[in-house]
Amino acid sequence: MKKRNYPLKDVYRLLEPGPVALVTTSYRGESNIMTMSWQTMIDFEPPIVACVISNRNHSFEMIRKSKECVLNIPTLEIAKQVVGCGNTSGDSVDKFKKFKLTALPATTVKAPLIDECYASLECKVIDSKLANKYNLFFLEVQKAWVAPLKKYPSTLHHFGDGHFMIAGKTIKLASKMK
Repeated sequence: MKKRNYPLKDVYRLLEPGPVALVTTSYRGESNIMTMSWQTMIDFEPPIVACVISNRNHSFEMIRKSKECVLNIPTLEIAKQVVGCGNTSGDSVDKFKKFKLTALPATTVKAPLIDECYASLECKVIDSKLANKYNLFFLEVQKAWVAPLKKYPSTLHHFGDGHFMIAGKTIKLASKMK
């Protein structure tokens, strides 16, 4: 396969296509939603997730101060709300109202679940030492919720510059991993 030079500023587009998440936060009675696609699993048991949340986002300080959040995984059905949440600042807009999303109470954190999302992961921040320098938070999933009727949901995967891929055809190959 012949390859060509690729701009370093676009490398994230090659690595980023994990599912887009709607991160909900709550601090001092205020809740917010932000769209995020920079997260990765770090460990399995307990589940640890690393995520990048820009210090320019309203949610950055809310997560830093509350030390918790919920990672909600949306599907194609609410793609317009996902993009809308990503293009709107929560410092002046109630995104739940604006985008007609339903907040549900979580059981281990104060941040709400989003009812319209396929899955919701209640998380506690376990390490934020790299937040100042790299906007990087490490989260431990405390409780996970999933819609049982969607075995292979149509999740959104962001490639940057407004381009998304929708999870599609699945295949199963032999694996010896447990």
